[in-house]
Amino acid sequence: MAGTLILESIVVLLALPVVGAVGGGLNAFSMGYLIGFAVVLLLMAGIQGRPWAIWANLGVQLVLIAGWVVYPGVGVIGLVFAIVWLLIVYLRGEVLRRQRKGLLPGQQRPPQ
Repeated sequence: MAGTLILESIVVLLALPVVGAVGGGLNAFSMGYLIGFAVVLLLMAGIQGRPWAIWANLGVQLVLIAGWVVYPGVGVIGLVFAIVWLLIVYLRGEVLRRQRKGLLPGQQRPPQ
């Protein structure tokens, strides 16, 4: 999950030249929003051991989707990563379910 946050921060920083060239141009608000959000994502990468971190990761995507105000492409980045985080939540739940039932490959006994 920390790796996903680092990749997401890189993608957010890559939006800087796009907003500058295609969007309304970089102003103090848009530059502060994008750089600040990338820093928040990098800081969140350090708290991924906490049990509530996955829900915080999903919640922060709402802030990125709200970046539609800065430039619609930033909102699209938020939607794409929201889908990625929903998939991570689903896969995490599936692994935990299988772990409780003892169905993971590492939990299987070798054939006799």
